Amino acid sequence: MSVLVEARRIRKSFAGVQALDGASFELLSGEVHALVGENGAGKSTLIRIVTGAVQPDGGTLIIAGRAIDRLTPAVARSLGIAAVYQQPALFPHLTVAENIALASEAGAAWKRIDWKGRRKRAQELLDRAGLSIAPERMVSTLSMPEQQIVEIAGAIGARAKILILDEPTASLTEREVERLFQTIRSLAAEGAGILYISHRLEEISAVATRITVLRDGRTIATAAAGDIDRTALIEMMAGRSLAAGGEEVRARRAALSGEIALEVRELCSKQAGIENISFTLRRGEILGLAGLTGAGRTGLATTIFGLARADSGEIRVEGAPRRMRSPRAAIEGGIAYLPEDRQRHGIVSQMPIAANATLASLERVSRGGWIVRGRERELARRYIAELGIRTPSPEATAESLSGGNQQKLALARWLATGARVLILDEPTQGVDVGAKAELHALIAALAGQGFAIVLISSELSEILALSDRVAVMRAGRIAGMLTREGATRQSILALALGHSAIMQ
Repeated sequence: MSVLVEARRIRKSFAGVQALDGASFELLSGEVHALVGENGAGKSTLIRIVTGAVQPDGGTLIIAGRAIDRLTPAVARSLGIAAVYQQPALFPHLTVAENIALASEAGAAWKRIDWKGRRKRAQELLDRAGLSIAPERMVSTLSMPEQQIVEIAGAIGARAKILILDEPTASLTEREVERLFQTIRSLAAEGAGILYISHRLEEISAVATRITVLRDGRTIATAAAGDIDRTALIEMMAGRSLAAGGEEVRARRAALSGEIALEVRELCSKQAGIENISFTLRRGEILGLAGLTGAGRTGLATTIFGLARADSGEIRVEGAPRRMRSPRAAIEGGIAYLPEDRQRHGIVSQMPIAANATLASLERVSRGGWIVRGRERELARRYIAELGIRTPSPEATAESLSGGNQQKLALARWLATGARVLILDEPTQGVDVGAKAELHALIAALAGQGFAIVLISSELSEILALSDRVAVMRAGRIAGMLTREGATRQSILALALGHSAIMQ
């Protein structure tokens, strides 16, 4: 196998913070090379250097045997480098076929467009990537996982020889993950080199050929995937001893037998794609919401929170009926919603941490219509301490935080509103094993304090570890409600796939 990319002792700092301190790795043709490490280890900076988005301060980058002095995104693309990031970078008001064409077509700007041929080519690439959607669909109507696979289809169409996948399965179900793995293996068999970044260690062992571990901007080790077990991998990533499987809480305390905090009765929303949804949620309880992509989990969350219009049904908060015509009405009713896309909807990355923490509760830090900065900082410091947000100052920008700390900050914003019902949509998406354990412990602690929590997750291990009950959705409906004792991977998947109709 030939060496496609070789990075030697790469260094990079941002505003005095050393992001990379001599990191090295090589990517061979025909291999899937996993790049792992906790958030802040330097993975994102390293792949941005490989794609030409960031210039290194030192070190050597060799691509296809040629040392590159100054790599730009245009040069990287000409060298066959393509990247699919955790946050899709598609044009929402163009069709799927048009977005794929932008990534894969070349030629003069004035040439006549073969629209029929473009749609046919897009369909072939979508089929190969394992996504069954029409090329005429507008990207704005797609879910995040669907958008990720559209980007992968574009990279396949561009005949990328070096494909970087950054958390590609963060929002995918197990069946969708397996389809993606089949595509990855096929591309590797054709000679492409895949650089695979993921915090899901079970995926690493399933798809990777080799693994490189980064910690604190340095390369700790590179080894064949079969030569390193999960426990050793976690310990190398964290630099400390962790029990195998430590990214999951082992067992949660018994749910509080509190009064009903949220009751949903026969809720329907054509806009959100949900029909006849009914359930209750008690104070101190975590209700897991499981299902395949497109089953309606996020649609249910957005309807309860007033982002999608309810056509019929009833929502009660602590026994009182509420009309959720807007997010403001939901907030006033004591409901908070942490969305799955924290970069677009969870935080404002360029704003200070203090401003982010108080953005939904400005009345608490204002006087006479003006924000009192002292109050803002005081409230922010409270949640920084309570949630364990690692930052040198409340004045630092949100983008300076790691993914796990950004998620805590997004949660702090809603806790500051005094919400009693928390809807958490993929709360540990794209965070490292250490941050995931912290977030799991935090969610369990909030339930212990009496918060009623709806937990949406594509990771069955997360649903099983944290939930007191599990509602499984299919085709916009609740296919079954499982007790904690009755919830297993098999029972959840059976309901999600329509193989049974269990109610417990």
